[in-house]
Order: sequence, then structure tokens, then C-alpha cells
Amino acid sequence: MIKKTAMITIAGRPNVGKSTLVNTLTGEKVAIVTNKPQTTRNRIFAVVNREETQFVLLDTPGFHKARTRLGDYMVNIVKESVADVDAVALIVEPLDSVGTQEELLIGQIESAGVPAVLVINKIDTVKKEELLRIIARYAARFAFSAIVPISAKLGQGIGELLGEFEKFAVEGPQLFPEDMVTDQPEKQIIAEIVREKLLLGLDREVPHGTAVEVTKFSERDDGIIDLDVTIYCEKQSHKGMIIGKNGEMLKRIGQQARVDIEKFMGGKVFLQTWVKVKENWRDNQTAMRNFGYTD
Repeated sequence: MIKKTAMITIAGRPNVGKSTLVNTLTGEKVAIVTNKPQTTRNRIFAVVNREETQFVLLDTPGFHKARTRLGDYMVNIVKESVADVDAVALIVEPLDSVGTQEELLIGQIESAGVPAVLVINKIDTVKKEELLRIIARYAARFAFSAIVPISAKLGQGIGELLGEFEKFAVEGPQLFPEDMVTDQPEKQIIAEIVREKLLLGLDREVPHGTAVEVTKFSERDDGIIDLDVTIYCEKQSHKGMIIGKNGEMLKRIGQQARVDIEKFMGGKVFLQTWVKVKENWRDNQTAMRNFGYTD
């Protein structure tokens, strides 16, 4: 029975492994993962129940220098998520210096006055001597409650990290049902799966200028789920790249997305995709709101 809760914000620069860590902790794919910056755009709540404690993890966008209104929105989410939580987990890579983005995030943590755990991810890529130097450098910069080296990808150090999170738990009722792993609606997760395949399949700026909307979600009598998905991009030339020669790219994206959607939904899916142009939507407040990027 849940008797305590701990709300922990997962913060860090892009591509440090925040979403991989959240997926590892929950044991489910609640956040899409790619090697592209700004994969995560919204704050995602993930739920982990361990004995008498419910951990609510706030997966946030990578903290970066914004160049569009969408970028401003993502950065503001990070700033807001650092406040009014029980603790912050600052995820960093094992680099022998405290970077500009890390300095800014530490400043946010200091301003909010919340305790923080430093999580050094990807420890499988460095030697022990290097790791000790990195720990010393960060320990000299800020009084972290704990410093935990992990490999989110390999699952190393995860038990120790949850043990540290446990220290921030406070008595109170559980916030989410025990069988719930994320607050995201099904349509949002499906749209994110499609966007993940766009990020994995396309290069340069093209996938960062896409938004995905599920326009039809219905179930047949035989249990097959019919999905209509519209992919929006910012330029006509980008539309051509998304569709690809003879429609091959769009077909491949659809096939890859359908596999993951069927795994998530636990049944057969009939997926149809369309591509439309909505110029400069990342700097259009109304368009952003329509795509679910709202404060």
C-alpha cells in the first residue's frame, strides 16, 4: 500500500539520457528516445511504485538556447519544473567540466531552493579515474544531496538512485492509480511514437519542424484500431523529403510506427498517414496550442 510520495524533476541538457532513464525506471516506454536534440517537447509525468512509495518523475525537455517560440516554451517548462517539487535529479554526461547549460540549471536549482541529486549517466563510457575527477568537480560547484553514477541504458546504479529518491518522499496519499505509468493520453503517445520515427528517419532540421496529430481513433467490432495521423511540416520541400521517392520514406515511417503502436495498444492497428505544410508553426502561438504545446 502506498503511504508516501516523492515528486522528482528529471532535468539536463539535450541527449544526456533523461527519457532513457525514465523508461528504465518505469519499465515501460513512456517517453520517445532518439539521438537528436529536443526529442522531448512536453513535460511527461511517469509513475514508479516501489514498496510503500510512489515516485512521480517529471521528464522535461533538454535545456537549450531557444531559437523559436516552441524552444521558449520547452525552456520555460524546464524552469517551471525545477520549482515546487521534492527534489531535482540533474542528469549529466561524464565530461570533465561543468558546461554552460549545467551551470544555468544549477542556478535554477539554487534559486528554487530545492535539494538535488547529481546523476552522472553513461558511466560505461569512461574509466573510474575520470569519473572520480568529474564527481569532485561537481561536488565543488554545488552541495548535491547525493551523486549517483549510472548507466540508464544498461540499468546500472538504478536501485541506488531510487534509494536516494526515497529520502525525499513525504507521507501522503498516492497521486496516481497503481497500474498507471504515465499521465499521457493514448492519442498523445501514438503521436509521439510517429514523431520518434520521423526523428530517426530524417536528417538535419526537417524532423525538428514536424508536429503530429491523431485525427481519427476508433475501434472496430473485431478489435482492430483505425488511426488517421497527420504529419505537419514547415516547408513544401520538407514535405517531399518526408514522403520520399515513390512514398517510400512515409511508408517506412508508418510501418515502424505501427509496430510500436501495436505493442503499446496490445492489438492490431490500421494506420493511415498524411503530410501537410503549416509554415513556421513553431513561431505561431495558435498553431503550437493546437498541437498541444500550451503553458
